[in-house]
Parts: sequence; C-alpha cells; structure tokens
Amino acid sequence: MTTDEKETKNTRKSKQPINEIKSPLLPEKHASEEFKWAPFAGAVFNLSTSIIGAGIMALPTTIKVLGLGLGLGMIVFVAVLTEASLEMLLRFSRVGKSESYGEVMGDAFGVVGRRLLQICILLNNVGTLIVYMIIIDSLRHTSALAIALAIVFLIITAGITILKLFNGSVAMPRLLPKVTDITSVWSLFTAVPVLVIAFICHFNVHTIDNELEDSSLIQPVVKTSLALCSIIYILTSFFGFLLFGDSTLDDILANFDANLGIPYSFLLNDVVRISYALHLMLVFPILLYPLRLNLDGLFFPTARPLVANNVRFGLISIGLLLLVFLGANFIPNIWDAFQFTGATATVCIGFIFPATIALRDPHAIATKKDKILSVFMVALAVFSNMVAIYSDAYTILKKNVNTNA
Repeated sequence: MTTDEKETKNTRKSKQPINEIKSPLLPEKHASEEFKWAPFAGAVFNLSTSIIGAGIMALPTTIKVLGLGLGLGMIVFVAVLTEASLEMLLRFSRVGKSESYGEVMGDAFGVVGRRLLQICILLNNVGTLIVYMIIIDSLRHTSALAIALAIVFLIITAGITILKLFNGSVAMPRLLPKVTDITSVWSLFTAVPVLVIAFICHFNVHTIDNELEDSSLIQPVVKTSLALCSIIYILTSFFGFLLFGDSTLDDILANFDANLGIPYSFLLNDVVRISYALHLMLVFPILLYPLRLNLDGLFFPTARPLVANNVRFGLISIGLLLLVFLGANFIPNIWDAFQFTGATATVCIGFIFPATIALRDPHAIATKKDKILSVFMVALAVFSNMVAIYSDAYTILKKNVNTNA
C-alpha cells in the first residue's frame, strides 16, 4: 500500500454497508461505487437544512419574552453549546467506530441507551412534524423550495421592517425582558425549549459525516452550518420582533394575515407565507425519514430491513402521517408543541445524552474540560427545562381557573 493510499484511508472512516437494524438512523448503502461523496458546500447546505425548521417561526416570540439584548445573546449561547455537544458526540463516534448516534449510545449504555434515544427521536420528530402541520394548515388558503426559501422569508421581513422604519411606524424594541414578579421570572425559561429545538440536528450529523470523503471536514461543516443558521436566526428574530413588537404571535407567520400598512401588503403577506410553506414541505421528509426508521427499529428490531418490506414501510408511513395530522388538530399552537418536545425529548438528544456519554467515557478519552462542560450542560438543561415545564403548567392551570370562574 502506498503512502497516499494510507493517508486516504486514515482521513475517513471505513464506509461499510450499514445494517438498518443495527443502525436505524442511517440508510443502508448497497454499493460503495453508487455512493457519491458530498462536497463541503453540499454538506453545509444539507446540515443547515436539517437545522432550520419551524423553530425559526417562534424565535421572534422568544425575543419578545427575553427582550432583544438577552434574546439575541441566548441564540449565540445555544449555538456555541450545540457545537460543543456535537464535537463531543462525533469524537466518541470516531473512537468507538460508530456510524450513527444510535451506535454511540449503544456503545456507551448498551441496548437501553439506544432504545432511549430512539424514543426521544420519535417524540422530538413527531412533535416537530405536528408543528409543521399546524403552520401548513394555517396556510391552507395560499398555494402551498430549503435554505433559499428561509432566506426569502428573511429578506422580505427585513425589507418590510426597514420600509416601516423610514415611515416612522416602528417603535423602539425592548432590550430587556419584562420582569414584574416571580411568575414573570419563571416565564423567561419558557424560551429555552424553543432555542433548543432551533439548533437540533444531532440525529442527522452522522449521515452528513458519512457523505464526506474526508471525515476531518465534519467539524468545519458543523461550525459553518451553525454560524449560517445563527445569522439567519438572529436577523429573523431581530427584524420580526422589530416589525411586530409586543404584538408578535407565537407563530410569526400568523402576523402576516393583516394589513402591514405598506403598499402591496397582502401580496407580500402571501409571498412570505408561500415561501415558508414550501420550505417546510422540503424539510418535512428529512424529519420523517429518521422518525420512520427509529420507529421500525424500536418495534421490529429483528425484522428484515425496512427498505426490503414495502408493506411495513407503507403502513408505518401512513400511521405516522395520521398521527401527525391528528396531533396538529388537537394541539392549539406551535408554542405548546415546542414547550413539550423541547423541554423533554429534544433537550435529551441535543445536550443531556452527549454530555452523559462524555461523563461515562467508555473509551477513556474525555478531558477534564469535557467533564466540566458535560456537568454544566446536564445541570443547565435539567434546571432550565424543569422550570419551563413548571411555568407552562402553571400558566395552563391559571388559564383554566380563569375560564371556569
């Protein structure tokens, strides 16, 4: 073997065919010659597409809750934490020769760990797809492409805001949250689940990694994608909150139902809503894919691969779509859906599981910095999301009491 061949071999993981039962987060590769390596830009685009979803629609409301200064700072903070958790997850994948998130959890915690991850992915993706359906349902009176379409939404929102700034019809946004009592303090934590959901991509990162011939590029891909998504999130949140202020709704698309007080207002409203509806339609299959495979791996672990059984594939797909449609009809708004999934399954996938893998350290590679960061992640995730759940429960109970009074 030549030196060049050795270097090529060492720069990427072995791309062996993946058993769908063993690794339900990845597709089976039938022949290496049919597998096309994705370029760096393509990998960035794919990962960014899996990150930017319906969460962007609730970020302006997050800014309304936290204030402009604290809200934008929190977007950057969660992006940095996400990059750290992905770096640890991928590093332990390398050492354990794991080809998926499920295999990393199995390596650290056995079958129980892998099954727990699958359950969390089911809850996260079902909840997110329900949010998609709630948004798409709200667009049913419009003609319902993915990063480009999100940018179209951002550009139009920014343009409308700038135009209204020149007209003098936009008020100065709050830089800090409104804090009047202890209840208002607890309500600040309800923004955390939305921020966690906005950056979740952990169950897709191994698929992107597998598409890279040089696996050392995955970290630059992750950093570039998170930076790109953070910029889009910050600008969307800034202009969205600046445009609507304290009238910002849980789903900012709902704000584009009324006259914006500018020429061609209703035409621009339709363009905004159509562009994001099309974006959601493109991202929908990306979330449905791991959801279907994890459900199959959870309930049919010894069955033949899903791609080889059209009947099982069809039944699972139909069942999931029906579940999502029903959920969208019974859950009132995207904020409630985000609160449940973000504070439970999503925070486990994004922060708690990667941190506990590092703390368990099955291959003795974790540094002191890894251990400290992991403890911080777990403590922060558990505390903030427990407070968010408490605040949401208190708000719901208070609303029910006022309704019955």
